[in-house]
Amino acid sequence: MAKLYFRYGAMGSSKTANALMVEYNYYERGKKALLAKPKLDARDGEYVIKSRMGLSKECRFVEELVQMEDAQILEYDCIIIDEAQFVTKEQVRFFVHIVDDLELPVICYGLRTDFRNELFEGSMWLLAWADSIEELKTVCWCGKGASCNARISNGQVVYDGEQVVLGGNESYMALCRKHYYEGNLGGAFSI
Repeated sequence: MAKLYFRYGAMGSSKTANALMVEYNYYERGKKALLAKPKLDARDGEYVIKSRMGLSKECRFVEELVQMEDAQILEYDCIIIDEAQFVTKEQVRFFVHIVDDLELPVICYGLRTDFRNELFEGSMWLLAWADSIEELKTVCWCGKGASCNARISNGQVVYDGEQVVLGGNESYMALCRKHYYEGNLGGAFSI
């Protein structure tokens, strides 16, 4: 039975690396998995999914996926979505269609919350509709589990601003909830 999976984690929890490894596992078994990401995420170039570890693979855009005919989607054995926090409610509904009507698994990877510790639209609907929800773990500088994505500017945690500002280690740091609300970076990002 196909399922809609949501695998979420804070920045640095290897979400993209996991997505790429799952795609490779399908390939090794003679299966085809379609990698896709929202068009908004062009940090590593268009049509490329790239992990911080340097793993990368060509992909499609989610916006193209939702335009595909069912017969085209059925050419694949699995659909894997990276940066799923940036998808819309309608796109998550389309993933449900792929799972329920086409009987293909859809595995989504993304952040649960933004730098304000509030849900993204895609994450909210994935949490509501996914058949399987799994947290990918990472740790705060203190060693506790990190679940918050702190946005950093001038060596300080920022709590206001646009929800989406693309960036990596230079702009964000995973923190435990205590250190997120304290704004305590543990000496990292000092100026």
